[in-house]
Amino acid sequence: MRLLLNQKAETYRILRVQYWNRIACESTRRMNWSRFYHQRLIEIYQSMIPPKSKVLEIGCARGELLASLNPELGVGIDFSNEMLKKAREKFPQLFFVHADAHALPVSGDFEFIIMSDLVNDLWDVQTVFKLVSELAGESTRIIINCYSRLWEPALKLAKQLNLARPLLNQNWLTPTDIRNLLELEQIEIVRRSEEILWPIGGEWIGKFINRFLVRFWPFNQFAMTNFFIARPRTRSQLDLLEPSVSIIVPARNEAGNIKEVIETTPSFGRSTEIVFVEGHSTDNTYAQIQHEIKSHPEVNCKVFKQTGNGKADAVRLGMSEASGDIVIILDADLTVSPDQLPRFYYALFRGRGELINGSRLVYPREDGAMQFVNMLGNKFFGLSISWLIGQEIKDTLCGTKALWKKDFTRFCENQSYFGEFDPFGDFDLLFNAAKLGLKIVDLPVRYRSRSYGETNINRWRDGALLLRMLLVAARKIKFT
Repeated sequence: MRLLLNQKAETYRILRVQYWNRIACESTRRMNWSRFYHQRLIEIYQSMIPPKSKVLEIGCARGELLASLNPELGVGIDFSNEMLKKAREKFPQLFFVHADAHALPVSGDFEFIIMSDLVNDLWDVQTVFKLVSELAGESTRIIINCYSRLWEPALKLAKQLNLARPLLNQNWLTPTDIRNLLELEQIEIVRRSEEILWPIGGEWIGKFINRFLVRFWPFNQFAMTNFFIARPRTRSQLDLLEPSVSIIVPARNEAGNIKEVIETTPSFGRSTEIVFVEGHSTDNTYAQIQHEIKSHPEVNCKVFKQTGNGKADAVRLGMSEASGDIVIILDADLTVSPDQLPRFYYALFRGRGELINGSRLVYPREDGAMQFVNMLGNKFFGLSISWLIGQEIKDTLCGTKALWKKDFTRFCENQSYFGEFDPFGDFDLLFNAAKLGLKIVDLPVRYRSRSYGETNINRWRDGALLLRMLLVAARKIKFT
C-alpha cells in the first residue's frame, strides 16, 4: 500500500511538472483573468511585507511576485525547471532553487515565507506545512493565499471560455481546512482576510470592488481567494535565560504618584529597570522623580526629560533609552496597578502573543475610574480596530502594553508607512503590530480610579483626533 501511494504521488508530481513547464513557455502578455488577478495579488503582498525583508517563496514560478517585494534576500523554490530558467534570466538579483515543496532543501533566517496559490496544487498539504514549521523561526510570518471553493465552478467556466489558464485537478480547501492543517503542525493563524471579488480588470471599478466592497458582508463571502497570516507556535522558552525588563513610565503632572510607582513595582525577569520620561509638567514631577530615585537606591531607575510632545513621543524616548529585552509601558496615573505587570511579562515570554494589550473592559471598574461616555468610546474603538486589523481587541486605549524591544525597533523602521499620526501611541503600536503580522493578545486588568491629579485627556477633542487616526489606518491597512 505504501509503495502504491508513493507511486501515485510521483505520478501526480510528474504531471504537474510537465504542465508548469508548458505554461512557462507561454506568453505572459495574454490578457485574461490570470493577469489582473496576479496584479492584485502583488499589491496585497506588498501591503503585508515591508521592502528589504528576507523572503522565501515556495512555488515561485517565474519569480514576479518575489521580485515585486524588493527583498533584501529573496529565495524562490519551484519544481519546474522551465519556470526557474525564466526567473533567473529576469531577476538575477534573486536566488532560485529547483526543488519540490515536499522536500525543502533550504535553511536560513527568513522573516516571511509565502505560498501563493500553492496549497491548491499540493499532493500532501500537511507535509509541506510541517516542513515550513520546522524552517520558520519564532518571528517568521507565514503568508498563504489559496482559491475559495466557491469559485470552483466559475474558474472551470473561465477555462472552458479560454478566459483563464486551464488548471489540473485542485485541492479545494475551505478556510477551516487550512486552519486545521496548520494547527496540526503547530502553526496558528494570526489574521485571515478575503480578497479579490473582481478579477477581470477595469481600473476604477476594479479598485472600488477589490479594495473596498470586498471588505464588507455579504460581498466578502464571494471573494476569489483567502489570505492567511500565520506564525509558528512558540516553542517553550522556559528553559532559556529569562529576558530583562524595562518598564517605561511617561509622567506629566504626576508628582503625587511617583513614590508609589517605585515602591510597588515588582522586580521580575533577569533584571528590572524603571525608565521615567517626564513630559513638560507644571507641577514638580521631575524633581519628585529625582528625589525618589535617590531615596530608593535599591531600585534600578533612570529619568529623562522629554523634548517633544505627547505620550507617544515620551514612549519612543523611553524605548530608546531602555536596556531590557522586554519593554512594558505603565501610565504614571497608576490606574493600572504595577503588581499586574508580571502577567504581561510572562504572557510575552511564554509566546502567548507578541503585543500584550491591557484590557480594562473585562473586570468591574472602581467607581469613577471611567466615565460612561469614555466607556462607550472605548468599546467603539475596540470594535472598529478589531475589524480593521483582523484581530479581536476589546480595549485599544489602555496605556499598559508589553512587547519585545526588537519588535519596537522594527516599528520604528516602518514608521514612515503610517507617519507621525498618533500623539498617544496606543493606535501606533496596534497598527504597526498588525502591519507586521504580530499576534496581539488582550490581558484583562483591574482598572482603578485616580488617587492624585487629573487626566491629561480631553474626551471630545481627543476623541475627534482618534476618529481621524482610525480613518488613516483604514486607508493604510484595510482598504489597500
